[in-house]
Amino acid sequence: MNPTQTQVGQPPLRKTRSQPRGRLLDVNALETVNQLLGDASNARDMLIEHLHTLQDHIGYLSMPHLRALSERMNLPMAAVYETASFYAHFDLIDEGQTPPPDITVRVCDSLSCQLAGSEKIHKALEMGVNPDQVRIVRAPCMGRCDKAPIAEVKHHHVEHATVESVVQAISNQDFSPAVVDWQAFKVYQAEGGYGLLDACRQGQVSVESLLTMLEQSGLRGLGGAGFPTFRKWQFVRAETGPRYCVVNADEGEPGTFKDRYYLERRPHQFLEGALISAWAIEAKAIYIYLRDEYPRIRKLLHEAIDELESEGWIEPGYIQLRRGAGAYICGEESALIESLEGKPGKPRHRPPFVAQKGLFGQPTLVNNVETLFWIPRIYEKGAEWFASQGRHGRIGLRSFSVSGRVQKPGVHLAPAGITLTELIDEYCGGLLPGHQLLGYLPGGASGGILPASKANIPLDFDTLQSEGCFIGSAAIIVLSDQDDLKEVAKNLLAFFADESCGQCTPCRVGTEKMLSLLSKSTWDEPTLGSLAQVMMDASICGLGQAAPNPVMSLFRHFRHELIQAKIIVKG
Repeated sequence: MNPTQTQVGQPPLRKTRSQPRGRLLDVNALETVNQLLGDASNARDMLIEHLHTLQDHIGYLSMPHLRALSERMNLPMAAVYETASFYAHFDLIDEGQTPPPDITVRVCDSLSCQLAGSEKIHKALEMGVNPDQVRIVRAPCMGRCDKAPIAEVKHHHVEHATVESVVQAISNQDFSPAVVDWQAFKVYQAEGGYGLLDACRQGQVSVESLLTMLEQSGLRGLGGAGFPTFRKWQFVRAETGPRYCVVNADEGEPGTFKDRYYLERRPHQFLEGALISAWAIEAKAIYIYLRDEYPRIRKLLHEAIDELESEGWIEPGYIQLRRGAGAYICGEESALIESLEGKPGKPRHRPPFVAQKGLFGQPTLVNNVETLFWIPRIYEKGAEWFASQGRHGRIGLRSFSVSGRVQKPGVHLAPAGITLTELIDEYCGGLLPGHQLLGYLPGGASGGILPASKANIPLDFDTLQSEGCFIGSAAIIVLSDQDDLKEVAKNLLAFFADESCGQCTPCRVGTEKMLSLLSKSTWDEPTLGSLAQVMMDASICGLGQAAPNPVMSLFRHFRHELIQAKIIVKG
């Protein structure tokens, strides 16, 4: 009898498989992955780092290589694919698809670059290059708004970009980095650097006295939330260890570039502040999450960390420098921690807060770059020095990232509470010739829009809420009478729609719906208002909650202009 036949009345024999379910592992792909990763750790939190390594060397991420990585790291293919497909900077190529060209040009389309003419550059490049050799794509803010418009050619930036300069960069591919005036370890140490860290470690400065200094200085979180720094440290210290220190260096808010400014110039001052914070909470390790748009800073920080290790200030591996992959949502602290763990950067439900259960499920202190940057300087000059710097009844200093229609855009260190009028006149050289102030964004894309008539409000935490706005990370984008408010709103909502992580319906659907409503010739104000309320009330995190702010600000502060332009009908 044939082995596959059965006797009458007997159940048929079960057909067996000659191979496992799913796609076969490509042994050549596995060999490539193993060669590229070498003896690197296969821990889950290394997944995004490994994806970067593959893409940097191969140029894209293919399914065979993802399956090989899944095999090597002993992770489900679904988990690897979900993470790789979440981040904008990973190019996933399905089987049968043509890999992207060797050269990718990203043209920033965020507000500051749009005001500077990036849309024309993008269209001209699309029409003028061979798509088989060069890929032209849109990209969100790259943190260089003071040099707008910005383009990126193979991960190297072209500032004040023109069609000609981008084409030249494509042709020459001369990517030698610009000279940066930054302080190496020996120079920083010679001027007193790491003195506070040494005093802390030697017992000359106690944690309690350090916390008192931070409280008296009034230093608050300068990443956007403005939470008192000393209190955040106290919360984490109160939790049972082991604890971790995480640095949020993922400044993706359109208009923000102050962290880049300080990291390029004085990385060791920032690192000392980070090490002091880690000492204060007895952190097991420090993790720095740096946005992928800052490749030059990644090199500088690697060099600075190597200096600290070689000089014996830290054990090898104590500071882990991790690379983002193009996701604005990872600026939210719980999404950032998810990303550090090698997962899609989706915000967590709270409670528990990250101070209680953060990185690897342990209590975690999350601070912004600039917050840590100020700690050695405040100790050197005294808490009273920092607290006395404000204007109009405010306390401290603020690093304003200013872009848009001013003569001197850039990072301007000014007293907290300075008004926009004072900031433009005293620090920015005035408005561009021929431009009249129309309005300004006091806190980047999410902080709302204020009119010229509100240019004398003190700029600081807690001063703008009554106007429906907030200062956030102090990203000031100046608008003039030559700018189209409708196009401004559409640009900002397009950013939020593109950057929504998709986890919650109010944000995922709400941002897309709001953008479609804004694209109509006239705006349906009641529908937009109802939609905004749902988004603000029901979104999980600040992205969906703040996304309607630009539109609601226009209804509140620019109603006359919208009616004149027939964007809304007078009710």
